[in-house]
Amino acid sequence: MPTTKRESILFGTMMCFGMVLIMSVYNLFLNGLIGELSVGEMFIEGAIGFMIALFLDLFLVGPTAKKVAFMLPYDKSKKVYVILAISFCMVVGMVLFMSLYGLGTAFLNNGVRTGSMITSYFSIVIKNFIVAFPLQLLIMGPIVRFLFVKIIKGKNSMSVA
Repeated sequence: MPTTKRESILFGTMMCFGMVLIMSVYNLFLNGLIGELSVGEMFIEGAIGFMIALFLDLFLVGPTAKKVAFMLPYDKSKKVYVILAISFCMVVGMVLFMSLYGLGTAFLNNGVRTGSMITSYFSIVIKNFIVAFPLQLLIMGPIVRFLFVKIIKGKNSMSVA
């Protein structure tokens, strides 16, 4: 989809914003914090999560996920397979890192309530992956790709003419 560095940054920003927004609400709901935190606190938490996710997407997880996805054995001539491979690798990487961020913020706010840190981390990873993977494949991926083509690619094709 993105063909330039600028387009990659815009695409990543759009994808991160949508994923972080929905996953933040999911995690707030999951942890019973919807009524506990003020709107300002939720906004700050979301903004920090977005900045961390965008950094990871652009500089660590994104490049690594693309390398891994293209190393996997599948027919790379089919665009849908490439999208699925990259999406899968991105979700795995982002869930692993952002769950670590979530565990850290939970620990700083109120400590680990049950079990060990490792058990809590893997519990968070599983819960986040169950939602993040279908969210990425079925909702955010198609929406962001559609908006990207209509808004970003549409502008670029008009400016060339």
